[in-house]
Amino acid sequence: MSALYAPSRRLYGGWLVAFFLLKILGQYLLIHPAYQLHRDEYLHLDQGNHLAWGYISLPPLTSWVAWLVQALGNGAFWVHFFPALFGALTLALVWALVHELGGGLYAKLLAATAVLLSALLRLNLLFQPNSFDILAWTAAYYCLIRYLNTQRIIWMLALGVVLGLGMLNKYNVVFWAAGMAPALLLSEHRNRIFGHRATYLALGLALLIFLPNIIWQIQHGFPVVWHMQELQKTQLIHVERAGFLKEQLLFFLNSLFVLVAAFVGLWRYAPLKPYRFVGWSVVFTLVLFTYLRAKGYYAVGLYPVLLAIGAVYLEQVLHAGRWRFVRPVLVAVIAALFIPMLLIAFPNRPPQAIQQKGERYRAMGLLRWEDGRDHSLPQDFADMLGWREMASKAEQAYQLLPDSLRQHTLVLCDNYGQTGALNFYARHRLPPAVSVNADYVYWFPDLRHIKAIILVSNDALSAEDASHFARVQQTGTVTEPLAREYGARIYLLTGPDSAIIQQLKQEITDGQQLK
Repeated sequence: MSALYAPSRRLYGGWLVAFFLLKILGQYLLIHPAYQLHRDEYLHLDQGNHLAWGYISLPPLTSWVAWLVQALGNGAFWVHFFPALFGALTLALVWALVHELGGGLYAKLLAATAVLLSALLRLNLLFQPNSFDILAWTAAYYCLIRYLNTQRIIWMLALGVVLGLGMLNKYNVVFWAAGMAPALLLSEHRNRIFGHRATYLALGLALLIFLPNIIWQIQHGFPVVWHMQELQKTQLIHVERAGFLKEQLLFFLNSLFVLVAAFVGLWRYAPLKPYRFVGWSVVFTLVLFTYLRAKGYYAVGLYPVLLAIGAVYLEQVLHAGRWRFVRPVLVAVIAALFIPMLLIAFPNRPPQAIQQKGERYRAMGLLRWEDGRDHSLPQDFADMLGWREMASKAEQAYQLLPDSLRQHTLVLCDNYGQTGALNFYARHRLPPAVSVNADYVYWFPDLRHIKAIILVSNDALSAEDASHFARVQQTGTVTEPLAREYGARIYLLTGPDSAIIQQLKQEITDGQQLK
């Protein structure tokens, strides 16, 4: 290799601000107005109305952000803002990682472009814990590298805070630690890490931050175990290991050469040699995810740090005069190869337009849902349709009730998406909707005085169930054909007998015990 290239150590803050703002703006431009919020978003937003130290499916941090969204007006702008912000902060951390690894302006621009034009744009569209999860993984790498470079205990303590907050956001961050621990044990840093009290102080700090959720899990019988079992039986069973690995290539397909350069650089470029543990940690975590049949996006947090490392190495390789012309070409390649991804992987066109291109989506496996079958739209897109219509028709059913019954009405739904959507769109015009699905099983009102039920169900009401009411009336149906909730029925049920109320109470009790 030629003599080491010494790039400028300037941070180039102006460029960083430009990328930061472009990242946030881009998130708002990638969702067509025909789409509403996603099924999962409604649940996460509703958790902000029931603040606690834990929930069945995830820890509490997302609910805190949901509370903030509500404080800011609960509009779609703020719903989209926070995942966009977490994505922009991830980009800023990659910029800082390049700087820490000795990269100059070109490495920073290359890495920032690779982060900006990637699958992160898709993940950062939705109000879910995934955006903060990726931010936490990237921040964990940054804090660890800073600690190794400076030996300042503050960076190890910062790592403890990041891991603690990461666990309060999504348990997925435990796989970062599971891959990192053996990688460090095999590295030249094992004594500096495992032989220093700073590491154990950081672990104690992470545990202290995460402790309230552990206590909540104990108090509620560890619902996370039940949730993981259900996830394994209903979703992960359909995940093929080869499919998981294929998805890893697709996430950063347009910048795959930067990821390859990262591994080459870790083994060939002397200044990057101290960071080989990063490469091993990525390998160990990917092996673990593959064995467990994890969903592909669980591993996305591994790649921002590799983009930083690969960009630093490519800047070094391409510094000579005869290779300098390749520099802008690589940035252009990332942008050009992202265009096909932009046209097919984002809900930036009307649902009908996407349906017409169904064969293209099917060929790429994008129409396969978690049930293992192909449908008309990608599952995430179908999960963003029909909710306003459902909430409006539930309101119409409620208006049919006399005033004397409205204060004694229960709004009951089949699943958390329906429930959260009604509470988002009709929060002040309907009683709070509930369900025996997900966290709603804990949030039921007193059933002793219920005289009417508005039921939102994907199934027709059976004759046996109907016999428990004085009057049964189907008042509406979700008619959006491309919605996942297409055909869901809205019933107005009055005069419930004691048997059906007792049956519902038993379902609530059973649900709480299972969870």
